[in-house]
Amino acid sequence: QVRLVESGGGSVQAGGSLTLSCAASGFKYNPYCMGWFRQRPGKEREGVAAIFSRGSTYYADSVDGRFTISQDDAKKTVTLQLSSLKPEDTATYYCAAVDDPPCVLATGGNVRGMDYWGKGTLVNISS
Repeated sequence: QVRLVESGGGSVQAGGSLTLSCAASGFKYNPYCMGWFRQRPGKEREGVAAIFSRGSTYYADSVDGRFTISQDDAKKTVTLQLSSLKPEDTATYYCAAVDDPPCVLATGGNVRGMDYWGKGTLVNISS
C-alpha cells in the first residue's frame, strides 16, 4: 500500500523560507512523477512542482525561480524548498504521485489523474 506523508509546513513571514518533505513508501516501482499541489483558500487545487522518474522537473510559473523540488537517491523522499515566500503562497500543500503518464500535476487536467495523495501540510505566510 502506497503512503505519502508530508511534513515541514508552518508559518513564516513574507520573504522567508520553508522546506516541505514527502516521505513515500509502498511503491513497487518508481512512479512516473511525484510532486506537489497546493490549494489556496477559495481556490482550486493547482500543480506547483513535479519531478519525473528520469530527473526532469516542472514548475508552475507562479513559483518558478523561488521553489526547488528534489528527491533523494533512493527516491523515497521528495523535498520542496520554498523561498522568497509571498502571502499568496499560503495554502495547504499536498504531495502526490502517479504510476504512469500523464502527469497531470505538470500537464494540467483533472487532479484525480494522480494515483496517490498525502493528507497535506499547511503553509501560512504573513505579510
